[in-house]
Amino acid sequence: MTTLAYIFLFAMLGSLGANGAAGIILALPERLTRWLVPHLISYAIGVLLAAALLNMIPYALAILAPKTAMATVLAGLVGFFVLESLLLWRHCHEQDCPIHGTSGTLILIGNAFHNFVDGLVIAAAFIASVPVGVTASLAIIAHEIPKDAGDFGILLHSGFSRRKAFVCNTLSTSTTLVGALAGYIGIQALRPMAPYILCVSAASFLYISLADLIPGRRGRKGIVALVVELVLIAAGVMTIATLRMRS
Repeated sequence: MTTLAYIFLFAMLGSLGANGAAGIILALPERLTRWLVPHLISYAIGVLLAAALLNMIPYALAILAPKTAMATVLAGLVGFFVLESLLLWRHCHEQDCPIHGTSGTLILIGNAFHNFVDGLVIAAAFIASVPVGVTASLAIIAHEIPKDAGDFGILLHSGFSRRKAFVCNTLSTSTTLVGALAGYIGIQALRPMAPYILCVSAASFLYISLADLIPGRRGRKGIVALVVELVLIAAGVMTIATLRMRS
């Protein structure tokens, strides 16, 4: 397969595939959905952290000077903090969302922007190498499924019908394909920028997992809940580690 074919395939999986999986999850009985989504989030935390720390940053360090690479990661973290403060970067992963309330339109706008950035990440990762692209795409998919399920819940709570919520969310997530194509064209022209973009992409994974997902899991109490969380996070880490060893 060509690089462009890989980018298109995994952008499809990261947008329409994740959206479809989220729709299936939301169609399950509410009690099962409320149990499943938090477990998917815990798994996504491990995948995001491992993809950033075990794959994307090490790849960039093999090309860039360590200070340059880590300064780019730091700049990315600060940039995403500013972006979250000014725009709508953070997304809900629960149906009862204290951040967005019932603002379905804002969810769709924020989701479209977020998925466009995901497309850029996928393109940059595959231009670096196929293994890096696969692990980055897996991290995006692992995060998108529970996020889209939460977005569906908010749209329904905002008065959208199930059909309208699915169609609107599908259109919103399709910007991943636009971002992937734009990223492929732009980064091909500026290939030396690929490792810098990988550093910024890794920063986005770190920011999402550390500033968004992990704080949302702190409300769970008890040693059993903690052990379950750690097992799922470890499973996410091992998924990326296994892919990395096979590459």
